[in-house]
Amino acid sequence: MDVYLAIASKRDERRYADRAIPAEVERRILDAGRVTGSARNRQPWEFVIVSDPRGLAETVYEPANLLGAALVVALVGTGGLDFGRAAQNMMLAAWDEGVVSCPNGIKDAAAAEAILGGEAALILSFGYPVTPRDPVARTAEEWSARANRKPLEELVKRI
Repeated sequence: MDVYLAIASKRDERRYADRAIPAEVERRILDAGRVTGSARNRQPWEFVIVSDPRGLAETVYEPANLLGAALVVALVGTGGLDFGRAAQNMMLAAWDEGVVSCPNGIKDAAAAEAILGGEAALILSFGYPVTPRDPVARTAEEWSARANRKPLEELVKRI
């Protein structure tokens, strides 16, 4: 898929079909995080796959996001911006495979850390969508125009 099309057509999704993610697709998602650039190449992350998300679900704002997911990955460690970069790479790699995703806000960091064995920077949920969406059904420009986002004119400033 064209990168701009992938970015423009990707939407966070919280409802997942009851369908497993194949091992090769899971590997590609994780590897997309692994190859992400990081400050001074520190690679400050560990990717923790949560096989049974019931306990961890109680630590996020929307437990159903984790409970219905086919794959839950916690990005564990400290490093700020680098974790966001890795998460976005993982979510875009997933979307390229037809897998949707959602980042999950952490409401109880201490409980999440106790479960994961380290500080959770982000928790991602992945799965095939309940209602499939075809990214090539529209152009990237059409997807962009349909996005519920502020127009560039309100966001861009030249100095």
